[in-house]
Amino acid sequence: MKISREVKTAILVLSGIILLIFLFKYLKGESLFDSQDTYYTEFDYNALNKSSPVTVKGNAVGKIKDIIYDYETGKTRVAFTVDQQLKFTKQSKIRLYETGLMGGNALAIVVSSEGELAISGDFLKSEVQEGLVKSLTDNFSGVGNDLGSTLKTADTLLVSLNALVTDDSENGIKNAISELNATMKSFKAVSYSINSFVSKNDEKLNSVLTNFDSITSDLSVITRDLKQVKLSQTVAELDKTLMSVNVLMASIENGDGSIGKLLKDEGLYNNLEGASKQMEQLLEDMKLNPKRYVHFSLFGKKAKQYDAEGNEIKDKD
Repeated sequence: MKISREVKTAILVLSGIILLIFLFKYLKGESLFDSQDTYYTEFDYNALNKSSPVTVKGNAVGKIKDIIYDYETGKTRVAFTVDQQLKFTKQSKIRLYETGLMGGNALAIVVSSEGELAISGDFLKSEVQEGLVKSLTDNFSGVGNDLGSTLKTADTLLVSLNALVTDDSENGIKNAISELNATMKSFKAVSYSINSFVSKNDEKLNSVLTNFDSITSDLSVITRDLKQVKLSQTVAELDKTLMSVNVLMASIENGDGSIGKLLKDEGLYNNLEGASKQMEQLLEDMKLNPKRYVHFSLFGKKAKQYDAEGNEIKDKD
């Protein structure tokens, strides 16, 4: 089959048009083979251009497709495209933010997982993030106001301080400084006295420190010896001795044994008391009538006899 010249010309023209469209898309950064979704949002003013990126967490995922001013609402309508692989819901927001100090803005998709998934052609709510420059400007404005107030306060403080310095009364700072100077001189004199005392008694202080060191060493030895003593065994033996004493005291209290009977037997006590009284009477009688008990005769004379009342008993011839 033979193709006519007209058909060949038409095919060549169409091929050139397709190639031109492909090159145009390529120069714009678009791909004819990648499918993208288009979404819409709007702002009160325009701070974007078609080269502004669309990002998610700082990653570029799309670009601005179109920027149109809406004459009815007075707002700027923005169309942007993102890759179909990016999924987010209709609750997500489109944030306008500054990309740096030197200017430039971009769109960020604040992804939300709540609600229904967004599809191509949906309109999403927008928000504007305050730029760093504006924030610094506002902060510096506040700092300027605070600085003015601070300078006024400092000026008042300096005036008060100047009045205090020039005051020669008791409340003046000159008087306070002079008193402080006198105090420092007194302290200096005391320091000299202490140094003189230390230098004169250096040997005595060394002796005291040596004795203290010796006492400390002795206390250390005593402490070490006390640690080596078997306190638990000693306490156990002492407890055993106390138990024996308690048993002995209980036995005495019950009247057991000689000591218990001596303390508890009233009859024995009465007998001992009577014997003691008789012994006392006997000694008293021996003191008053010694001849009744002691007889001495050089020539064998018979000793006199006495009755219980002390009367002499005469012999019956």
